[in-house]
Amino acid sequence: MSENNKLSGAAKVSYGLGAVGKDMVYMLSASYVLYYFQDILGVSAAAMGVILMVARVFDAFNDPIMGAIVGKTKTRWGKFRPWLLIGTITNAIVLYLMFTAPPTLSGSGLVTYAAVTYILWGVTYTMMDIPYWSMIPAFTEGGKEREGLTTLARSCAGVGSAIITIVTVMSVAALGRVFGPQLVSDREIERVGFSYFSAIIAVLFVIFTVICCINVKEKSTVDMKTASVGEMFRALIQNDQAMAVVVAIVIVNCSIYITSNLVIYFFKYDFGGIKWRDAYTLFSTFGGGIQILAMMILYPLLRKFFTSIKIYFISMGMAIAGYISLLILASTSMDNVYILFIPAFFIFSANGMLSVITTVFLANTVDYGELKNNRRDESVIFSMQTFVVKLASGISAFIAALALQVLSLSNDTAADAASINYAAGVSNMQKMGLRMTMTAIPVVGIIFAIFWFKKRYVLTDEKIEEITAEIASRK
Repeated sequence: MSENNKLSGAAKVSYGLGAVGKDMVYMLSASYVLYYFQDILGVSAAAMGVILMVARVFDAFNDPIMGAIVGKTKTRWGKFRPWLLIGTITNAIVLYLMFTAPPTLSGSGLVTYAAVTYILWGVTYTMMDIPYWSMIPAFTEGGKEREGLTTLARSCAGVGSAIITIVTVMSVAALGRVFGPQLVSDREIERVGFSYFSAIIAVLFVIFTVICCINVKEKSTVDMKTASVGEMFRALIQNDQAMAVVVAIVIVNCSIYITSNLVIYFFKYDFGGIKWRDAYTLFSTFGGGIQILAMMILYPLLRKFFTSIKIYFISMGMAIAGYISLLILASTSMDNVYILFIPAFFIFSANGMLSVITTVFLANTVDYGELKNNRRDESVIFSMQTFVVKLASGISAFIAALALQVLSLSNDTAADAASINYAAGVSNMQKMGLRMTMTAIPVVGIIFAIFWFKKRYVLTDEKIEEITAEIASRK
């Protein structure tokens, strides 16, 4: 590749900024929409559980449709950038509307508002997410440049998620007090704060995407194929190793996402006391940093000594140890958030490594499928990764919301004053139910995934070498 065709530094930075913006938006929705509508606005947890599950499952099925639409687009600006910009602007608007529910709404009207805005948010996010990742081949050449840019974008996406995890709770409270100084209710302060915070994130999202669209230009026309849901299921039926990995991903992600949906409730109603926001922010900051370090440093280090399969089981063991220690520590009178860094280290490290390992396993099933079926279903197999993550997200949100409904845990549990210690108004039975939901249920899921994977997955390093050699001999 000539020097003139190399990707410029500005293009790389701009593409990375796009990832930061879109994952800031994604994390804000994924982590706080249940809390906003259920805890702050008082929507039934059961209703929110159904809305979140239906919307995420619909979104997962919507991905292939959007992929087909983008693939057929032809404009003077290319096929990807127009949808990237349209999707970003509409998604930013919907994000703001979603976190700015009219105060006059209540009951069924508020439930309808939550359902419509959340489903629209998912549809518009897909409009920009599909072209964002699919445009890489259109402005890069293969090999190290493409791999390097993909790695950069994934890392920047992690940064965007981490920013939201760290700053949201404290920023919402601060903005609510600045723009609602007359408000006394903690609930009203958070309601106003979320409106202003979502507006700030929405504006940053649009700015970052505009910079990306200006500096990243398509150099070539690429064929884009997004697998249909039918193709995904056919590939799973015909590839038993892909089935083994996909089922494991769904179960593990469901387990982890249940905890991530409930951790803010744990700090507000169980552990955190009056300064629950400070404790939650410290815990989330530590956990987010550990997760990124596990992906970038811990996994490569362990890979020098162990196979990917062994690291998978090590990660699952670490997750179980983290959940058990979290349950034990939470059940004591201990109130030092720094002690919770111990289970956080194990849980977040495991999550980080598993996100890398499962991608490796999926890649292995592509080679296996080529040998078994004489067909290389690369695009189909990797389309499944997004599909199953969204599916797991929907299922876990439903389980978390159902638990909140059964436990009757919401802002109405305690008196609604700005200085309240919410945990003081929650019974020991409710606290233990919350702890068990966010630790015991994930442990059961992870144990099942261990036995499932151990019994079903056979693609060891030696087996992969044999498959690679056999495929090469056929060509």
